[in-house]
Amino acid sequence: MNLHDFDFYLPEELIAQDPLEDRSSSRLLVLDKETGEIEHKIFRDIIDYLNPGDCLVVNNTKVIPARLIGEREGTGAHIEVLLLKRRENDIWEVLVKPGKKAKPGTIINFGGDKLQAEVLEVVDDGNRLIQFRYKGIFEEILDELGQMPLPPYITHKLQDKNRYQTVYAKYEGSAAAPTAGLHFTKELLEKIKEKGVTIASVTLHVGLGTFRPVKVENILEHHMHSEHFQIEESEAKKINDARKNGGRIIAVGTTSTRTLESAALEDGTIPATSGDTSIFIYPGYKFKAIDCLITNFHLPESTLVMLVSALAGRDNILNAYKVAVDERYRFFSFGDAMFIK
Repeated sequence: MNLHDFDFYLPEELIAQDPLEDRSSSRLLVLDKETGEIEHKIFRDIIDYLNPGDCLVVNNTKVIPARLIGEREGTGAHIEVLLLKRRENDIWEVLVKPGKKAKPGTIINFGGDKLQAEVLEVVDDGNRLIQFRYKGIFEEILDELGQMPLPPYITHKLQDKNRYQTVYAKYEGSAAAPTAGLHFTKELLEKIKEKGVTIASVTLHVGLGTFRPVKVENILEHHMHSEHFQIEESEAKKINDARKNGGRIIAVGTTSTRTLESAALEDGTIPATSGDTSIFIYPGYKFKAIDCLITNFHLPESTLVMLVSALAGRDNILNAYKVAVDERYRFFSFGDAMFIK
């Protein structure tokens, strides 16, 4: 399979720059993966497509305000640091711009003297390991000084940090939001529960690798980034019980999908487990865990377009995306949603 098999035309003005005031008022394109039939709805109509006994699986990761703007000690040079992964205590793997100003031994100050970092070493992909020093509680300092690490295609400033979090975000650790979940409100989730749908949570901390472009023509040569996930026993039981009783497993987002498919046993059973996954799902993949998917509209030639093509068929997906462009749907993180049923 070639990279260009997953390309499509997307006018730049359809890239959503701001979230809608009401999360659940986004548009919803419903795609039947068997027939390719398309319906146009509003996101809150998702409840009409969920049946009692189904299990909705959400990713409860929380985005940290991982973008820090600092100054290099001695020169005052402007340095941007993006937190990727906590290695241990106050040592983090980070992305630094400009990298040439962040050699090992470099000291960077943030917010005057509220937070200081020393570059320890250069690791894979040119990332740095840095050690933070501070007085007080790191998370509180980060909340004060850090900015939300919005994707590169969003150029507007986010007015409310919470709009890049799902309403059920719980465990901090992501450098990007699981954006399919941004459409849910607490009220809509309550109505879904009242209908007899189980809601189960998994955790996958989304890395910036989710935005890394595929650079090889033969997609089978693409190296996927690794992300940490966890499934608690109580949540695994909810998912397994729903399947056992004939309900569908409906993943909210590609991150929930990747978590479930990484964990699933051959018969589709989900064990309580944790670990790192670099699963790459593309057409030809046989799904073990999920039946349906709620997702956003993804970038051309991205691994996420390949994942949804694996579930619904490449031709169905490319046709749905063409219809979405013609109908002026909003794309990417703050954009509209699709339900693959």
